[in-house]
Amino acid sequence: MRCRLLLPALLLAIPLMAQTKVFRVDDNHTVIGFKASTLLFDVPGRFTRYKADIQGDPATLEGAKIRIDIDAKSINTANGSRDEHLRTADFFDVAKHPKITFTSREVRREGDRVVVRGTLAMHGVIKDLDLAFVAAEGMNGADVRTWSYRATLPLDRLDFGVGAESVAAKISLKRQVELDLLLVGFFEEPAAPSKAIAKPTRKATAKK
Repeated sequence: MRCRLLLPALLLAIPLMAQTKVFRVDDNHTVIGFKASTLLFDVPGRFTRYKADIQGDPATLEGAKIRIDIDAKSINTANGSRDEHLRTADFFDVAKHPKITFTSREVRREGDRVVVRGTLAMHGVIKDLDLAFVAAEGMNGADVRTWSYRATLPLDRLDFGVGAESVAAKISLKRQVELDLLLVGFFEEPAAPSKAIAKPTRKATAKK
């Protein structure tokens, strides 16, 4: 009886498992960005080097696994001297904290949105963070099926100690920074595990 119940369950599970794919990021259109504001003007910026590890069912992303590692040194606000200042201990302190990492704990689908609950590790501080991505799917200019996920979120930089000791930031930089995330890419089958090549064994030679 147990075998009769187990077999249908396995047959149902196989197609579900087969839907898990790997998301390959399109670097030409993906944006890991932000917008900071001073008393006088806005400062848009982005991080140009990152690694996104996303695996799940492209139909829903329900229960997917997401990890994004950002190279903090790659910050770019189109102003070289400002970027160098942002890399110092006054702000991101990239020598001590070279990475910014987001790791998902839960992913669920709500209509056209993909809600991701996880943790953000930045500047030596780890905090819970919820992101609601608007999902879209279509064909790109090369007639390739493409997926995109966009999310914006206000973030208090002082929660992570970014700019907390900077005199300039205390005078003119607002606490709230708006994250602007756009993940664009393609889902592919996961790579097959590589098989280890067995080394030929030497036959012992008989001593004369």
